[in-house]
Amino acid sequence: MTDRRPAFVLHEHWRPRHHFDLRLEEAGVLRSWAVPRGLPPDAGTNRLAVAVPDHALDHLAYEDETKKIADTGWWDEHDRTEKRILFTLHGRTGAVRYALIRTASDWLLHRTRDQPGEEGGPGQAGDT
Repeated sequence: MTDRRPAFVLHEHWRPRHHFDLRLEEAGVLRSWAVPRGLPPDAGTNRLAVAVPDHALDHLAYEDETKKIADTGWWDEHDRTEKRILFTLHGRTGAVRYALIRTASDWLLHRTRDQPGEEGGPGQAGDT
């Protein structure tokens, strides 16, 4: 048994058109979402996130002429229901908490109001 933290990678991808791919390691694969406009910069902005097929773990370090690694690190899950995954990405420049929220047809990626290291801390009521 290992205590290794699950990894994430954010790819910036230029084909077929510019977008980002968020990939979270889970159950031996990378669960993946295409995020056309990138991660939300603040809690007032949601981004469309389209679930795409899982990728192999070798995509954690994958780059080519149309895809580069925009950020990488590890992630931790705080809460999960059928309609929401609340998690923190611990990337190159720090930790940011997000929620993936299932809609009728896709997902929304939401940056939470409460962020790691802020007063109140994780798990407070109303973090989304």
